[in-house]
Amino acid sequence: MSNTFKSVIMVLMTTALAFGFINRYVPLDTYNFERLHVFLFNLCSGGTLILFFTQRNSRPSCRVVLFFTLSLCYALFAFLNLYIPVLFISAILAVIVESIRISRFSFFPSDFFKANVPVSQKFHQASLLCLSMGLVISSLVIVNNVYMHWITNMPKLALDTFFLGFSFPLSLITLSLIFSFMTDHPSNLVVWKNLAFWAVNLGVIIFFLFIIFEMPMAQVAVTMILFSAVLLVLFLAVKLVSRLQQKNFLISGIAFLVITAITGIMYIVFEMMPGYNHENLKWLLTLHAFASLYGWNLCGLSIVCRYNDFPIRLHSKYVIIFHWVIVIILAPLGYWLPAAAVAAVISYCILLYVILFTQGNAPVRGK
Repeated sequence: MSNTFKSVIMVLMTTALAFGFINRYVPLDTYNFERLHVFLFNLCSGGTLILFFTQRNSRPSCRVVLFFTLSLCYALFAFLNLYIPVLFISAILAVIVESIRISRFSFFPSDFFKANVPVSQKFHQASLLCLSMGLVISSLVIVNNVYMHWITNMPKLALDTFFLGFSFPLSLITLSLIFSFMTDHPSNLVVWKNLAFWAVNLGVIIFFLFIIFEMPMAQVAVTMILFSAVLLVLFLAVKLVSRLQQKNFLISGIAFLVITAITGIMYIVFEMMPGYNHENLKWLLTLHAFASLYGWNLCGLSIVCRYNDFPIRLHSKYVIIFHWVIVIILAPLGYWLPAAAVAAVISYCILLYVILFTQGNAPVRGK
């Protein structure tokens, strides 16, 4: 990956975090900066990196550059509530994603049902399929909510709810990386690998449906299944991933995912209690969002960016500690303290610079 490409990704991810705080301190009635916060990280940065990683070229292809450019337009028009261009752009983006998916895998994802196909490939294809489906489904929600109003009695059938779904492809590509570093032995764990694949994918789909239909008890049940799947992935990663530098980042990412699962379960339980107040639980949602987006997902995207460069000449444990301080302490505090928000953005930019630009393919000074 060229330094120019890495610089663009670093600026975009840093800007995404900054927009996450702007809405708190500069609220606008008409425009929601949270959309830019989500789109710039998940769709523009994450989606582009997934496609780039899929093609495995030394430079971004024309299709990847076109996706990146149009995804920025998508983010801007969605932020400005201009939905006609969003619909046209999302159709083109979905076609680009599917063209790359089909060229790498196949039109019908039959590999999902084959026991001899590595689970890492299944997660990889699922990531691409989820990205294209997310674009299509979000367009259908826009058509319904803004223009046709076919369904009007479902409060959770909201645009921003579905826009958050763009983070799931990033989770799947991170899981693909985790399973790609696992050894094939012992062979009896292959069943558990496939169980993790289906538990994660079906669990998230079902969980999303329960959110839309406002079924909190069912959400808790599915979330517990997803939490069990996360613990299974953690067990498999610890047991089967070799002692590589990448393992440090991936285990850290899974730990962030555990925090995400626990805070998600806590929020649903609190939501069902008498006297529930959304404002009183914003701290929990904030921690949940940062742990997911800038903790778990960033660990995977970091390895995608430097995939061919490992080992990287840095002290992994200090970088990981710095990452945790930013995500668990500085960023959540930044939601209430402007000084902490500024510190979080600056620290996050430094973290990205260290991860993306530290020299690679050299003897590592420390793990």
